[in-house]
Amino acid sequence: MGLTKNRKTADQKVDANKFYSLDEASALVKNLNCTKFDSSVDLHVRLGVDPKKADQAVRGTVTLPHGTGKTKRVLVLCTPDKEEEAKAAGADFVGLDEYIKKIDEGWTDVDVIVATPSVMPKIGRLGKVLGPRNLMPNPKTGTVTNDVQAAVRDVKAGKVAFKVDKAGIVHASIGRVSFSPQKIAENSQEFLNAIIKAKPSTAKGTYLKSIFMASTMSPSIPVDTKAQIH
Repeated sequence: MGLTKNRKTADQKVDANKFYSLDEASALVKNLNCTKFDSSVDLHVRLGVDPKKADQAVRGTVTLPHGTGKTKRVLVLCTPDKEEEAKAAGADFVGLDEYIKKIDEGWTDVDVIVATPSVMPKIGRLGKVLGPRNLMPNPKTGTVTNDVQAAVRDVKAGKVAFKVDKAGIVHASIGRVSFSPQKIAENSQEFLNAIIKAKPSTAKGTYLKSIFMASTMSPSIPVDTKAQIH
């Protein structure tokens, strides 16, 4: 399948031999949008780690200053005494046994799942369904907690969980093309700061190997790993 005329035009706007500053990339990504909808702006960061080693499996969370531009659907798995608290915080789905059954049957129509510690033994067997989709609640990402109200509000406010994949790359949506260049740059910087903070002490050599920014269906923009990384 050949490239569309708009995609070819977008490709010509990116200098593949140049590494753009975060500010430059944030302005350019808006001009490369090939879609008629408000595309997601994503960062793809290749790290100098070995994800097969448990002590180098980089993961964490970050609250983006301007949110992601997307309203996330949150499921809270909890006991009845926590249900009203979860609903008041804005959770889209709240319950336990009925949702465990639905997930067992393949339902995963949510973006984040929050669970209280007391129900985790029941949820453990759902790992085969939730794990591959990065939906499994985890204390390290703040999604296993008794404070479900704070967890739900954080997610709704723009909290993003990240995890390095098997290829040593972290992918994350950090905004929308409708955002101003300044908001895209500030969200990107906050996300990169979180990745740098999560650097394993056992990682040797260059940690940030490459950074690319792209919107949905647009060409990738190579970002300088040094100039704007604080």
